[in-house]
Amino acid sequence: MLVFVSPIYLTIVNAFKHENDITANPAAPPLHPTLSNLTDALSRPDHLIQYGLRNSLIVVICSVLLLIPLGSAFSFWISRRRTRVRAAILAALAAGLMIPPQVVLLPTIRILTFLGLDHSYPGLILSNLGGGYFSFAVFVYVGFMRAVPDEVVEAARLDGAGSLRIWWTIIMPLMRPATATVAIFLSLWIWNDFLNPQFILGPLQGQTITTGLYLSVGQFQTDYGQLFGIMFLAGVIPVVGYLAMQKQFIAGLTSGATK
Repeated sequence: MLVFVSPIYLTIVNAFKHENDITANPAAPPLHPTLSNLTDALSRPDHLIQYGLRNSLIVVICSVLLLIPLGSAFSFWISRRRTRVRAAILAALAAGLMIPPQVVLLPTIRILTFLGLDHSYPGLILSNLGGGYFSFAVFVYVGFMRAVPDEVVEAARLDGAGSLRIWWTIIMPLMRPATATVAIFLSLWIWNDFLNPQFILGPLQGQTITTGLYLSVGQFQTDYGQLFGIMFLAGVIPVVGYLAMQKQFIAGLTSGATK
């Protein structure tokens, strides 16, 4: 537990300490708190925080807003298939979770280059729609959809509703806890992703907040106070997002554990 908590503790306490206090004792609490680290990070001439947070938000929001309907719709289609077909599809999707993303990074870049989407945010968002992100969404949704009674879907079909309408008006409202779970996990993973933005966007096309952190580390000298201030500001938005969706997230975990 201490291993997981200590980086968070160090980030918080050092974000409000002077440079000399950080180098003298990083683990000590801030005896003379200061906001200069945060103001210095926000007033950088390259606007690293502002651009990094904006770009990360754009990538996360667009990716998640596409992954949720695609993953849930595909999961609804899978859940209506026969057992053997469903098992074969899920086994294929499991490869997206087992294969390391570093292995498929170069083929992904080549595909984006062929499509003319390399070094662009649409290309980065498109790359997020495959692999482990999509597979994770499908596995979560399929697990929840197995608990939806077949009678509900059949009754809707008898009333004349098509598959698309059943999915949108019946299935999606029932999947709200699953959607919150998928949204939180995917948002955190995409927000913290370093490899794809670094190689797909490139340093000349802007940066997300994670690649911005990498750029803020000097080659010969590092301002640790400002660095911890940037790290603190970079972690605020994910924490706020989790707190906003905490109720649905816990409901999703509880519901998934009892089915």
